Formats: sequence, C-alpha cells, structure tokens
Amino acid sequence: MSSATPPGWYPDPSGSHGTRWWDGAQWTQHLAPPTSQTPRPPIPDTTRTDTVFVWLMALLPLVTTPLLLAYQPHFRYEFIGPSHVRTVDPTSIYTAGYLAVQGVGLLLYAANVLLAFFDHRALTRRGVVRPFPWPWAFLSSIVYVIGRYVVVRKVAPGRAMWPLWVSLAVVVIGAVIGITRSVTLFHQMLP
Repeated sequence: MSSATPPGWYPDPSGSHGTRWWDGAQWTQHLAPPTSQTPRPPIPDTTRTDTVFVWLMALLPLVTTPLLLAYQPHFRYEFIGPSHVRTVDPTSIYTAGYLAVQGVGLLLYAANVLLAFFDHRALTRRGVVRPFPWPWAFLSSIVYVIGRYVVVRKVAPGRAMWPLWVSLAVVVIGAVIGITRSVTLFHQMLP
C-alpha cells in the first residue's frame, strides 16, 4: 500500500493564491488561479424579502423583559469561617422564579433557531440563492438577522431593512434593562 500523494491540483505551497499541479513526485510550474464563487442573481423587485419569521426573531426577546423585571430574588446570607464573614448563600437564587426565567430563555433560544430555519427556507423558496446559513442562529438571533440582511442586500439592493433595525433596537433596550437590573440586584447584595 502506497502512501504517496496522488497527482492533482493542491493549494500552492509557495503561499500564493490558487493551486499548483503536483505530478505525484514534485511540484510543477503549472498554476491555476483561485476559484471564485459566482455572484448571487438578483431577485425581482416584486419579491418580498421580509418574512414573518424574521419579524418574530426581532421581537421575541421582548417576551423575556417582563419576566426579567418581575423576577425578585431573595438573597439569604450566611456567616462562614472562624471570623464569621457574612456572604450570600449561593443556593438562595435557585427559586421557582429563577427556574422560570431560565426555562423561558431556553425555550426562546430554541424558538429563534427554529425561526431562522423557517426563514432560510422561505428565502430559498422566494428565489434567494445561498441565503445566510440558519445555523448561525445557534450563536445568537442577532447574528443571524445581521448576516441575513447582508445577503439580502446583495440580491435585493435598496430594500428596507426594518426587521434588522427593530432587532438591533430590541437588543440595545434589552442590554440597558439588563444592566440596570443587574446593578439593582448587586446593590441588594451589599451589606
């Protein structure tokens, strides 16, 4: 059984872009330019690019805001060590409210991934070639929404991007509320 590399086009070992022919024994002088991806064809002006799924992805984080504001943790304190240092009991946060907030967050995460899948499928049916890959929603819904509109702008330039702007506004509002809420909770923990 031979372990020799068969002849073929391989990335150029000299570091230049493109490929070089390997004849099975040595590199030849034959070079091939780098392959380029064909541009996505534009879609007709009458084809809508906004789907109900991307709107739901933009607005879904608002579901957690009332839950986050309604959750009121009750911290228990304990004294540890020989000098009786006061500290927060770490198990005191695990209440029904905490588990509800975490559970809803997990369900919304799964819903965003599912909505990205349906949005990707809807864009494909509307004629968008190679829409932004839906698995990017596993990182965050905002990552998918931004990437989606990068692709949509290539195939449908000049279209409004309202779901993107709404999604960005919701993320900023959520960050402001989250930071404010965190500071408030931190002050509750101080002696």
